[in-house]
Amino acid sequence: MRIDRAGWPFLAVPLASAAVSTALGRGSGPRAARALTWPFLALSAYMAVFFRDPDRRCDSTPPPADDVLSPADGVVMVAGDPQPGVAPEGDWQQVSVFLSVVDVHVNRAPYGGRITSSTYTPGSFLAAYRAESAHRNEHSELWVRDGDRTVVFRQIVGVLARRIVTRVVPGQQVSTGERVGLMKFGSRMDVFVPPECTVTVTKGQRVRGGETVIARWSHPS
Repeated sequence: MRIDRAGWPFLAVPLASAAVSTALGRGSGPRAARALTWPFLALSAYMAVFFRDPDRRCDSTPPPADDVLSPADGVVMVAGDPQPGVAPEGDWQQVSVFLSVVDVHVNRAPYGGRITSSTYTPGSFLAAYRAESAHRNEHSELWVRDGDRTVVFRQIVGVLARRIVTRVVPGQQVSTGERVGLMKFGSRMDVFVPPECTVTVTKGQRVRGGETVIARWSHPS
């Protein structure tokens, strides 16, 4: 199982603590050593699961040019009309995905093209499922353009997520489904597509980053 490089420090600390606990517990017997060691091993196992970075279909097979893919694993919170005061200026449709602490947190570009803007906004750490978290929480917003098509997406932290990792910069070309960063612990991602797209997911639906089609351009390119 591949682990995102941002996760290695989170694995190293509990593994090192487990080694120290084992050494300290040997003098008290095997049972005491296990009692000291297992909590750290369990924590490192969870960190490995949290920072896992599985391959998806888009990594081997380029998706159709008209498909907009989910940028993350999770559950759809919003599908269709945007939440009040959340969307960028203009006319947009919104798809929001809530990531629990057990979902894959590697984020992917929902649509391919050139990154035209990348902005980071500090803010609060409200629960990511709350509507106001979209504009009050700390977030990173990216705009991607391909010809006359533009898609906007945001990485938004939640109560537990306190760190956004964005690995793309303005001017960079990305492919649909390409890895662009991650968020550490529970969070959400918002995607905004123009009215000429058809939203293909519904509220409550589970989606997979880089695989589930969340919207499709109505007029083929």
